[in-house]
Amino acid sequence: MALGPRLDLRQSQSLVMTPQLQQAIKLLALSNLEIEAFIGEAIDSNPLLEVGDGAPAASDPAPDEIELRRTTLESSPVDQLVSEGRAEDDRPLDIDRTALDVERDTGDGDRGDWGAELRGPAGEDGPGIDERGAGEPSLSEHLEAQIGPMASDPVQAFIARHIVGQLDDAGYLPISLREVAAELGVDEDLAERGLQLVQSLDPTGVGARSLAECLILQAREADRYDPCMARLLDNLDLLARGELPRLKRMCGVDDEDFAEMLAELRGYDPKPGLKFGSGGGEPVTPDILVTPRGDGGWDVAINQATLPRLIVNRSYYVEMRGACDDKAARGWLSDKLADANWLVKALDQRQKTILKVASELVTQQDGFFRHGVSNLKPLTLRQVAEAISMHESTVSRVTSNKYLHCTRGTFELKYFFTSGVGAVDGEGGASAEAVKAAIRQLIDAEDAKAILSDDTLVDLLKERGFELARRTVAKYREAIGLGSSVQRRRQKALAGMR
Repeated sequence: MALGPRLDLRQSQSLVMTPQLQQAIKLLALSNLEIEAFIGEAIDSNPLLEVGDGAPAASDPAPDEIELRRTTLESSPVDQLVSEGRAEDDRPLDIDRTALDVERDTGDGDRGDWGAELRGPAGEDGPGIDERGAGEPSLSEHLEAQIGPMASDPVQAFIARHIVGQLDDAGYLPISLREVAAELGVDEDLAERGLQLVQSLDPTGVGARSLAECLILQAREADRYDPCMARLLDNLDLLARGELPRLKRMCGVDDEDFAEMLAELRGYDPKPGLKFGSGGGEPVTPDILVTPRGDGGWDVAINQATLPRLIVNRSYYVEMRGACDDKAARGWLSDKLADANWLVKALDQRQKTILKVASELVTQQDGFFRHGVSNLKPLTLRQVAEAISMHESTVSRVTSNKYLHCTRGTFELKYFFTSGVGAVDGEGGASAEAVKAAIRQLIDAEDAKAILSDDTLVDLLKERGFELARRTVAKYREAIGLGSSVQRRRQKALAGMR
């Protein structure tokens, strides 16, 4: 074979991410309110777009066949990659009750006390929607409610309330005791007594003047503040710089004990005040509405109240086209028509994709909608994607920033994707949210004189079919905002004094 330059022709296929395709993918991740703002901007920049109350009139003249061929998306990558439509219109998708293989709820007895209302978090560690409601107490309200029963005299209570008013959102005291004493006209000893009262309140760590003091308060509460832990907390700067060997030598512990100390430290809350609201929560507008049908199934629909209908004013297009004598003007008008037709098509495909994903979520989590969080199943993006023949990334975009409203409340779509925990019988698993709900039920029902430890919770959960380690129980307990047995004993003792 001769060596030398030559020219070859090769034919290949490749998918190019055009700006329109990139925008169509981006539209999937937007909520209905964000789409409404996006439509407003599109109407401002395109004279052929307008908001209509109904479908375009059949008498509206259509553009030339050339323009239709130019703007059609039937064979474009948008339909292939962004979604596959299921319905020909925007009617709610019906989920057949008979296809779910779930027994119908015959009474309230199957719901359980903790299945009828969801109070768990929306994500693995994030706060639930109901926990961000307007009824959530602020940090100052939570602390002031505890001061009265805990104060030894009115002066101490007055100083403590003043200190609570000075705390920042994280629960720290940003001013010195000398400033507190000067503002109130008392000596520093009295100010110190008031601060000690604040630091004894729940959540542990509030009233601290530094990160080290906040962690020390929590270590003392957990009965872990020994000399080794004290040296660790006194040298947090070394920990921040990553000088772990030096820090271990200063603490005088071996590798195993040092690792345990670090794990204990990571379990503390450096900003305890952020668990509480600073005012009213922002209202959440649902994107999807789920309502029960008479035959036991579910209707899943887009919330049209937050999603205006976008139409192309073809009459105005014909009028403007007839008045265009300049070639550049006609080209600009054709581009605007192409953009308008594409946007209408992309929004329609977005709705169909959202409905398809939401319908599959309702099908998969039918037990939750009927019986509560106790019947929430472990579910992954991959399972939903495979069930509806979509890519996993598409399902992820669809479930981002979207909220679903049903008879049990309003929930983020991401909430229905939960990890699973092992079952005692070895068959299947249970949702982490179901386990959290079970933990909450057990703790809510505990006797003030017989507070349940984490080890006891492990045994009780095992009787219910959940196989969990003590560390996992503690993690779930903290994730739903429930304190340790020591903290709960003190809280219930205070409640009994009122």
